[in-house]
Amino acid sequence: MGMAEFERRKDEKLNGVTYDMSPAPGYQHGIVNGNIYNVIKTGLKNSLCLAFMENLDFKYHPEENDDYLCPDIMIICDRKHLKGGAYNGVPKFIVETLSPSTAKRDRSEKKDIYEKAKVEEYWIVSPQGKSVEIYYLENGKYILEESYILQNDKEDEHYNAETEICLKAFPHIKMTLREIFEGLEG
Repeated sequence: MGMAEFERRKDEKLNGVTYDMSPAPGYQHGIVNGNIYNVIKTGLKNSLCLAFMENLDFKYHPEENDDYLCPDIMIICDRKHLKGGAYNGVPKFIVETLSPSTAKRDRSEKKDIYEKAKVEEYWIVSPQGKSVEIYYLENGKYILEESYILQNDKEDEHYNAETEICLKAFPHIKMTLREIFEGLEG
């Protein structure tokens, strides 16, 4: 048996249907996730909360079925709901970074699942479009709070690379649009 067979296959199970998430999305996806995760991880030092990147399953109906998603980035604060490689509480914050194969699911089914699960802040980040959409939960429904597209050209009137975004539940955790998309050429 080769090493590859021991590696955890990345998949997700929605409404009883398993979606194979391999092959891995393009490297841009990993760069953006890493950028956001590093800022969050540093910001959560000495707190009870933990950040996970692409490596914790979120079981969003623990009492009904064994469906799970594997968010790109997730912050959780109630460790008692962690068990093995899964979490079945309410995440504080989730990011899904779009790849061409998952974009529709991230914007539709997953968004609905996170809304129903009462995740108070959800970001949809596009490495290709260099965009960030921020949803806040208000009265049980997601409201698009902010939508950014990176404009890196200082000469442009819409230049916004230094625009700072902070997390609603953790206002001290801030990152600029430039930091989010750092390392992507073009």
